[in-house]
Amino acid sequence: MSSTTSAVRAIALPAAVLAVLALPASPAYAAAVSVTATVETTPVSHSGDAADDPAVWVHPTDPAKSVVIGTDKKGALEVYDMTGARIQRISGDYGNNVDLRGNIVVSADDEAAGGNGAMHVYRIDPATRQLKWLKDVPTEVTAHGICLYTSPASGKLYAFPNSTSGRVEQWELGVSGDRVTATSVRLWDAGSAVEGCYADDTTGKLYLGEEDVGVWVYGAEPTAGTGRAKLDSTGSGGHITADTEGITAAGNRIYVSSQGSNDFTVYDRTTRAYLGRFSVAGGSAADDCEDTDGIDASAADLGPAFPQGVLVCQDGSNGTPGGSGNQNFKFVPLQRITAHFG
Repeated sequence: MSSTTSAVRAIALPAAVLAVLALPASPAYAAAVSVTATVETTPVSHSGDAADDPAVWVHPTDPAKSVVIGTDKKGALEVYDMTGARIQRISGDYGNNVDLRGNIVVSADDEAAGGNGAMHVYRIDPATRQLKWLKDVPTEVTAHGICLYTSPASGKLYAFPNSTSGRVEQWELGVSGDRVTATSVRLWDAGSAVEGCYADDTTGKLYLGEEDVGVWVYGAEPTAGTGRAKLDSTGSGGHITADTEGITAAGNRIYVSSQGSNDFTVYDRTTRAYLGRFSVAGGSAADDCEDTDGIDASAADLGPAFPQGVLVCQDGSNGTPGGSGNQNFKFVPLQRITAHFG
């Protein structure tokens, strides 16, 4: 044992952190922590590479009635209860990514999959937990990924559609009743193909995944410009194995889907320091998450099954060789992850 490792043990760091420190600085090393899911959803209706991205909606008065909205990019938006049962399917939405704020849900209707490249805006009714379509918003970019942001400064709602060309756009959305207004306020080029993104309503930061490069941190306000810092990277010295896919945050942690290594990297939400990684393994209630695209997480009370929150991951294989069957989403109690990373 090296003197460095001995010193680490002397200050009694958690076992998960010790395991990470002992690993080489390479994105290809094995996951330090393994957790299991307790729920898996009904598979999406289309086979092959169809499911992609989830969004967790917290019911305003009854946590147990919260839902997860998932994309079937071959032609549907699906709504699941917290047992994984499908309670709504909206045909004709080719959403590759989906996000929400409050009761407003927006999907990025992927033109490459057969959609129109627009943002589809919905409202979710807390009484029925059903989505109602409000409006399609055509964008300058061909929407592929999307995330929403509520400005802590102005209270305004924004959407960030982005595309495989590397183009990113910011839209101000106004929703009053069933009326939707939309104004483009920023447009820039992030480089190569982008998709996964997360806008932090607390810190005012936008985390954007450049698939073959890593995760960039921008300002989320429309006046922030295009200056950026790197959260983490693929390749030498980084911790992500391409593709960089889903990005989300819950509590004091940021999570990123490292698709090529079938696991997820973890960062401190304040300092943005890398903390380690975990995988979602097969268990008694659900199989594992492999080749994951989108993820979402919430630290809110979501009822008796998820009192401390949940992390939802898309499963690109769902137990079938090469993902030839129908994909689905897995629900992991958040405390199974925070027990290792805080």
